[in-house]
Amino acid sequence: MSQLSVRTLCRSYADRTVLDGVDLDVGAGERLGLVGENGVGKSTLLRLVSGIEAPDSGSVHLVGSVGYLGQEPDLPVAGSVTDAVDAALADFRELEAGMRAAEKRLAEGDESVLEHYGELLAEYEARDGWSADARASRALAGLGLGDVDATRSVDTLSGGQRSRLALALALARAPDVLLLDEPTNHLDDDALAFLEEALRTHRGAVLTASHDRAFLDAVCTGILDLDPSLTIGGDGVPVIGPARYTGAYSDYLHGKAAARARWEQAHATWNDEGAEARAAIRQTARQVGHTNRARRDGDKFQPHFFGQKVDAAVSRRVRDAENRLEQLQRQRVPKPPRELRLDATLDAPVPPGVLVSAREARVPGRVRVPALDIAADTRLMVTGRNGSGKTSLLAVLAGALEPESGRVLRADRLRIGWLPQTGVFPDLEATALEVFAAGRPGPPSEHQAELARLGLVPGRDLRTPVGRLSVGQQRRLALARLIASRPQLLLLDEPTNHLSLDLVEELEEAVGVSGLPVVVVTHDRWARRRWQHATAAVVAGELVT
Repeated sequence: MSQLSVRTLCRSYADRTVLDGVDLDVGAGERLGLVGENGVGKSTLLRLVSGIEAPDSGSVHLVGSVGYLGQEPDLPVAGSVTDAVDAALADFRELEAGMRAAEKRLAEGDESVLEHYGELLAEYEARDGWSADARASRALAGLGLGDVDATRSVDTLSGGQRSRLALALALARAPDVLLLDEPTNHLDDDALAFLEEALRTHRGAVLTASHDRAFLDAVCTGILDLDPSLTIGGDGVPVIGPARYTGAYSDYLHGKAAARARWEQAHATWNDEGAEARAAIRQTARQVGHTNRARRDGDKFQPHFFGQKVDAAVSRRVRDAENRLEQLQRQRVPKPPRELRLDATLDAPVPPGVLVSAREARVPGRVRVPALDIAADTRLMVTGRNGSGKTSLLAVLAGALEPESGRVLRADRLRIGWLPQTGVFPDLEATALEVFAAGRPGPPSEHQAELARLGLVPGRDLRTPVGRLSVGQQRRLALARLIASRPQLLLLDEPTNHLSLDLVEELEEAVGVSGLPVVVVTHDRWARRRWQHATAAVVAGELVT
């Protein structure tokens, strides 16, 4: 039996439809990952299932308890960590109190509460209430909060600590349906390993939205892609909507590629059959063939007889073709939507020799670079804990952050493609097209075609102020500006953040085949596992090569 069932769920905001007719079922022990392009409705679906928002139409049916963890932690505004844990386990405390009260009445000989006691005990055991406190302690320790003073006020925790506390409490509750929106944010490798194991052993249903490919591969038993896909209904009519794939992320990649190929083939076949039907309708009696047969002597009735046969044949063929064309119109296979993908190459010529050289470059309190040379063949991945100084390192190399001591030399006229994490667009009122064209000759309209060709910003967003774009849309715009500059050196700070999984794969492929020197900072375990070049680490603000 499904713990969660969703039927024909629809949700719109203003004039934009986000979800349209979504169906899904998730049973106990199933872990379903939500993926799709930025803005496709992953977070919206989780809010609708949790009951935080109401759908425009459709239904959500839940069996048992539900727990929801959004991207922003929902924690008490006051109180200690212990208070937050007690609040999270309030259901268990209430069940325990009810059982104690019933036990007392049973001990006094009141058997009228026996059935009620059995119901309380069954729910308590089903949710593993005996282990609730131990589960909370394990979650706090596993997510890196074991050393935090339990009496410490929640409002004094850092943003990352608050997010991890909210996640620990969600795991401690062990609800029948667990809803998680980007749960891997703010987690280091040890915490990620703990979370993955906790979810794999969770007895209820899990529905999670994530951009973490390694997480999706390690945890999920299925993937729901909210991007449009083609399925054929029982009546033969094509249906466009979300598609579900069995298995983890690796299986999803193969499944989606095959589904896209089937859609393209189905559209081509539909087009060809429609063209054949229209051609048949246009055919005349002359094309049937009987009219060209030689007339025999004495066969006076032949013209009339064969004329009737020709008319009947033409009529039948036209009627069959018209019926087939009507059927094809009912079973219309639309053209697959153009995929929002990186339609560009990184192929600028790279000058020989050392491109950037740093010696004893120091920004007090942020980063120190004892020695680093970047040449045309440099491919370097930089790792390190949050706050260790990785972002400052790239800013120093790019020239956006000047060291107070030491030196950083760059090759003359070197074009550096620096993709910072944040703060790319100071003027949030400028349109996406104006931002793309900034600093380039001519009016913005002259650069519209180039921006469209890159495939990163859809036409509807070109004249939207960047302040109204989502974080993911802003990230794609920043990437478009970088590519258009034809960089000779790439400095990429968490390039997979806020990009759809498809686009991340495209970007990695483009960088991989470009041959450009690159220094990349990333927490993405999927990318780190596939990296086959040099690595370095920033430890306590110092680059260690």
